[in-house]
Amino acid sequence: MPHRTGLVLDFGGVLATPLLPAVLNFEKREGLAEGACITSLYLDEDGTRRTHELECRAITQTEWNEAAAPQLGVSPGNLMGRIFADLRPEPLMINAAAAVRRAGIKVGVLSNSVGLDPWNLYDGYDLDTLYDAVVISEHHRMRKPDPEIFQVALKLLGLPAEQCVFVDDAEGYLPAAADLGFATVHAKEPKQTISQLEDLLGVPLTE
Repeated sequence: MPHRTGLVLDFGGVLATPLLPAVLNFEKREGLAEGACITSLYLDEDGTRRTHELECRAITQTEWNEAAAPQLGVSPGNLMGRIFADLRPEPLMINAAAAVRRAGIKVGVLSNSVGLDPWNLYDGYDLDTLYDAVVISEHHRMRKPDPEIFQVALKLLGLPAEQCVFVDDAEGYLPAAADLGFATVHAKEPKQTISQLEDLLGVPLTE
């Protein structure tokens, strides 16, 4: 099988460290029971709907904060920023993406937003400089796994899905990409992800 010539990366859990440990640390800081955020915000039907609305910019981050805070029993001020305060760049993946680009392969970022104001998840990552295409869900008022948002990324890269690899830590978003023709990688651990990318792209990514 010929090697792929394009790469599309999720952000949180791929270029940044995993989301769950950050959420668990937030719960500890706020004196919440372990799993309180997942239960209240992501397993609850209204909480899930609000998060999807936020990703599509149907509501603002401040509106999300003000709605989520009472469910958790915490203050709303910069709640999203407090939840994800411990997220950090994932250097192995960032360096691998840079190596992919140096090899002449286009690299894009496709991320479901958590709002950009008052707290911006992407600050400090130089996405517009380091990547060939950046697609943040709220800018397009659609979210993964909507096939159309993958098409936006492909158009910006100037490549068909059949030439690209899509990497995401959320396994549920992979089938939509695969249906379009992407090769997909479920990001569980950076070294494993990089090994899979070396095979798919035909580029050495580790020293």
